[in-house]
Amino acid sequence: MSTSSTNTPVPAAADRAYEHVKRAIIRGDLPGGTAISENALCQEIGVSRTPVHEAFLRLAAEDLITLESRKGAVVRPMSPNEAADVLEMREAIESTAAARVVADGRVADVAPTLRAVLAEQEQAVATGDVDRFVELDAEFHGAVIGASRNSIAVLFARTLRDRQQRLRHQLMRLRPDQLQASLDDHRALADALDADDAGHYAEVLRAHVASHRGAL
Repeated sequence: MSTSSTNTPVPAAADRAYEHVKRAIIRGDLPGGTAISENALCQEIGVSRTPVHEAFLRLAAEDLITLESRKGAVVRPMSPNEAADVLEMREAIESTAAARVVADGRVADVAPTLRAVLAEQEQAVATGDVDRFVELDAEFHGAVIGASRNSIAVLFARTLRDRQQRLRHQLMRLRPDQLQASLDDHRALADALDADDAGHYAEVLRAHVASHRGAL
């Protein structure tokens, strides 16, 4: 027997609405400034207004949308200053993490993961799969930070993740040529770690992030 949307538990429905809208914002399907129709969203994913409203409150708390009296839910644009701040902190966190990985002799722990991610990214570039490439991009950089075993760095990186993914999607969709360039940078970063050269890793990462700044 099928179950109607009105019988779906509110927490589960709210989670579904939240993930649906958040994914669309991060992917760029809902650009900054877009008004989100509550009624249309209810119909699209088959839930009532209450869970959608709860989802909007969560998204507003994460600064992904604003709730305006006349327009309702509106996707919050990421300002150039905010984007620059995100990239600056990303570079600082990862450079420090990479130095810890080298200093503590943990390169061998993370190297197989990085090479596996690179192989998958090659396939994503070959097929033009932007979504998969962006997911793997986050996995690559996250693996380096995680290998540092610096719990504060991991926490900060997790806090920045959604904003970083939003920027990555924006960059790759505006500049598809950046897929190959980003892959080449990732190879150079992996090579720097293999050589236990944290200084060179930081140099490559700085150029990598700078290319993102220039494109955005």
